[in-house]
Amino acid sequence: MKRNAKKYVEDGITFDSQVEINFYHRFIRGNGYHFKHHERFYLTEKYALGGVMGKAVTYTPDFVIRNKNGEITHVYDVKGSLSSYDIDRDAKKTFSWFQSKHRIPVEVVVPRKNDFKMKVLGVPNSLFDKHIRHDKHGNIKRYAKTGNPMHDYYDIHVSLDYDIRDTIGW
Repeated sequence: MKRNAKKYVEDGITFDSQVEINFYHRFIRGNGYHFKHHERFYLTEKYALGGVMGKAVTYTPDFVIRNKNGEITHVYDVKGSLSSYDIDRDAKKTFSWFQSKHRIPVEVVVPRKNDFKMKVLGVPNSLFDKHIRHDKHGNIKRYAKTGNPMHDYYDIHVSLDYDIRDTIGW
């Protein structure tokens, strides 16, 4: 998350970015989903270390969608892109740690005009569709040495009505 990003408030919810509020507008609000925004999950508890209390480690996804029984169906982390700029090494470790502890994958989503890209980090690329990468001007990105197009792997969805278990074979 960018530390100096502008915050947006709507429906009593404070969003961290325009991308996050766009995802909320297009895919969550008004669709009847039971969701929490920025729900905190503990990856470790506080601990005593030589008379000093160590901090708990937490992860706060952007959106957590639950079914009518209260079970988590989706954990979304909204990003501007699937690049290493937006998803750094620390984020990947946190997602992996969360997935290991809570047994539900973190779905990294990138909202687009009419749909969103979705990827679960830490699962084989073969589970996702192969897409040619483009730069910000719409040109195909190519490897310098071979000239072959670069690819990325993700699914495209137009709503939250899918079961992540089907995607990752869980």
